[in-house]
Amino acid sequence: MSPKKLLAKDSVGKGKKATITVEVKKEIIAKHERGVHVTDLVREYGRSSSTICTILKRKEQFKTLEVAKGVTKVTKKHPKILEEVEKLQLVWMNERQLHGDSVSEALVCAKAKKLYVDLVRKTPGVSSEEEEIFKANRGWFEKFRKRSGIQCCATWGGCPL
Repeated sequence: MSPKKLLAKDSVGKGKKATITVEVKKEIIAKHERGVHVTDLVREYGRSSSTICTILKRKEQFKTLEVAKGVTKVTKKHPKILEEVEKLQLVWMNERQLHGDSVSEALVCAKAKKLYVDLVRKTPGVSSEEEEIFKANRGWFEKFRKRSGIQCCATWGGCPL
């Protein structure tokens, strides 16, 4: 096998899947619409052509998304109100970080629940029963961490962000 083929194989190799943020996906779509070829995008972003093509195939979906910076995954079942909660949560966490404060999983969950309840109360046509639907628990927290790309201590027991 030639060295050139080895390099191509290694650059797209089958290792751990690296996620692409929605922000980067929008960037790929914009470049493609400006005339950049798929092969050039493959080289620039170090992704397979099928990955780039899948992003381009779903471009209308990505164009309409308004997500917080760093978000990598978007689920169809994620209600708009929870997207807003997570955006506000990230802003709050960034403010805490700027003040040099640390946050625990419990603190993040409590703030998310409060934000959710406040948004439900401010949203017209939403019943008070919906306040109890969102459970800001460990499962939500772990998924929120993955969606937003937050990386910190394994236990999140009061570490700085």
